[in-house]
Amino acid sequence: MRFGSRDVDLTTPKIMGILNVTPDSFSDGGRYAARDAALAHAERMVQDGATFIDVGGESTRPGAQPVTLQEELDRVMPVIEKLAATVSAVISIDTSKPQVMRAAVAAGASLINDVYALQAPHALATAAELAVPVCLMHMRGEPRTMQHDPHYDDVVREVRDFLGARAAAAIRAGIAPAHVIVDPGFGFGKTVAHNAALLRGLPALAELGFPVLVGLSRKSIIGALTGASVQERLPGSLALAALAVWEGAAIVRTHDVAATVQAVRVAHAMR
Repeated sequence: MRFGSRDVDLTTPKIMGILNVTPDSFSDGGRYAARDAALAHAERMVQDGATFIDVGGESTRPGAQPVTLQEELDRVMPVIEKLAATVSAVISIDTSKPQVMRAAVAAGASLINDVYALQAPHALATAAELAVPVCLMHMRGEPRTMQHDPHYDDVVREVRDFLGARAAAAIRAGIAPAHVIVDPGFGFGKTVAHNAALLRGLPALAELGFPVLVGLSRKSIIGALTGASVQERLPGSLALAALAVWEGAAIVRTHDVAATVQAVRVAHAMR
């Protein structure tokens, strides 16, 4: 897949490092809100083997409140502008706002990662016009309410159908099929059982014909299964990353790049 001037071979799983420039993200809220701290962390993740750096200025943790357009721009733009000039990784903008997509791509981002799967007004048209790859994620509801008793009759089928429909809508809007990535949205309106079913069901999602991105790092499923606090979930995160690659994931989104690179390489080699 081509990201700006860079071709990335997704037949070998790649790592996406998480860069939250927010005060309230569930795992590292506030830690990288300052530009210099964010830049230093991004550079470390690239050195550790991240192919992508995913910059987010609005928390999507359960119960998170939305932020204004200007607030999100003020958080992400100084970081993206500097990263574009200093790191070799593909810069991803984690946003659902068309105005942020446009500004971020102009500043050097070459992937749009949208937890709302381009459902906001004008998002599809904006992404098509910008002509960069997009990641379409499934979420039941919205961050404020998504964990309020989520229900599915068949979670794998319903998530697959949603992602297939959003990919089709993206292609109709003018986004190239070769520019589509899908994400089942682990933890976004799902119980532990739903997340487990989706992990086992990744091959069915891959049958849509698009690379699959997974975000399982430090998520509540690990806490539910082990009792570990957010900062103690590295072993569980690595187990889930390895299992996801075994089931066909092409991109693994993580807070802990160096350890995840090793786990993913081993899992892919064994597969």
